[in-house]
Amino acid sequence: MVATKMYELGAKANLIRTLYMFGLQQAETVGEENVFDYSIGNPSVPPPQAVSDAIVELATKYSPMEINSYTPAMGLSEVRQGLADYMNKTYGAELKADNFYLTCGASASLSIIMKALIEQDGDEVIIIAPYYPEYKTFVTVPGGKVVIVPPDTKHFQLDIEKLEAAITPRTKAVLINSPNNPSGMVYSAETLTKLGDLLREKSQELGHPIYLISDEPYREIVYDNIPILYVPKFYKDSIILYSYSKSLSLPGNRAGYILVPGGVEDGKDVYTAVIGAGRALGFVNMPNLYQHVILKCMGMTSDFSVYDQNRKTLYNNLSEMGFDCVYPSGAFYLFMKAPDGDDMQLMENGKKINLLLVPGTGFDCPGYVRISYCKQPEMVERSLPVFQKLRDMYK
Repeated sequence: MVATKMYELGAKANLIRTLYMFGLQQAETVGEENVFDYSIGNPSVPPPQAVSDAIVELATKYSPMEINSYTPAMGLSEVRQGLADYMNKTYGAELKADNFYLTCGASASLSIIMKALIEQDGDEVIIIAPYYPEYKTFVTVPGGKVVIVPPDTKHFQLDIEKLEAAITPRTKAVLINSPNNPSGMVYSAETLTKLGDLLREKSQELGHPIYLISDEPYREIVYDNIPILYVPKFYKDSIILYSYSKSLSLPGNRAGYILVPGGVEDGKDVYTAVIGAGRALGFVNMPNLYQHVILKCMGMTSDFSVYDQNRKTLYNNLSEMGFDCVYPSGAFYLFMKAPDGDDMQLMENGKKINLLLVPGTGFDCPGYVRISYCKQPEMVERSLPVFQKLRDMYK
C-alpha cells in the first residue's frame, strides 16, 4: 500500500498543467502557430545577460569545488549577507545574513514555512482568494486547515471585514500574494496598513502572534510606477518568501529564499524550525552555482517591457470587444470575466478554437478566467481575432 494522501495528490489533475498539455497535443495536430496558449505562467523574456556571463565566469574561472560542493544548510554566508545589504539599501530594512534561508524556489519556501509553523493538526492558515491553487497543498500536507477569505471582486484588494471574520483562536498565519496570481493586482499601502492594524489587534487579543506570510515571486513586476512595498514595515511579524523564477526568468533553476526579519516574534525559533523543515523535506538549499549567480546579479531583473506591452494590448483590445477585464497593475496575468458568468464553459469554448484560458474556479474565484500574458507580442497580436471569435459566441 502507499500513502493515501500522497496518492490522491499524484492522481489529481492540475488544471493549468492539463490545459498546457492539451495545447502541446493540439500544436502537433494543427501547428504551433495556431494554438494560443495563455495557460501557464512560464516567463518568455530571457534572463539578463549578466546571468549568462556569471555562469560562464563561474564555470571557467572558479575551481570546481567552489561551485559544486555542498554549502551550509541555510546557504552561503556571503550570499545571505549580500541579500541583507541589498534589502537594507533598497527598502530601508535592518536585516542580517542570518535572517535569510536559501531555498529551491518559492514552492519549496512555501512547503518549508508551513512545516515550520504548523504545530498541531487543525492549525489554521488564512488564504485570500483568488490564490495560487497549490497553497492548499502546502497547508494541508503538514496537517493545517485552510480557511478561505472570499475575493473582493470590486477592487481585488483585501476585504478586511471578511478577513477579521475568518480569524479564530486557531489562526496561525495569513498568507498573501502581491502582485497577485491570478488577478494581477497589487496590494496598496492602504490595504497593507489596514491588514497590519487588524493582525496586531487580533494577535494581542488572542495572546499569540498571527504571522503574515508574504509570497512575493512577482515582487518587481509592477507597472504604472507603482511602488514596491516592504511588507514588514506594515506589520513586524511578517515572513517573506521570494523566488528568482520571474524576476530573473529562471523558473527551471529553482532559486529563492525565506526571510525571517529580526522583529518577528519568536523569530529565532521560527528560523530554526525553517532549518528543520528544510532538513526534513530534503530541500537542503539553492544549488551552489546559483547561489553564486544570485550574488553576482543582485538587484538585476529581466526586461519586463514586453509584459507591459502585452498587458496594454490585451486589456485595451479585450475591453473594446466587450469583455469585462480587471486592470492588472502587476505580475503577468489578466483576469477576465466570463460574459455569462460560467468560467468553465468559457474555457471549453476557448478550447474549441485553441485559445487556452484558465478558469477562475480553480483559484476560488468563479466567473473569471486567467490569461497568462508572458508571451511573445507577435503571438498576442495574432490571438486578437481568436478572442473576437470567442466573444462572438456570446452574442
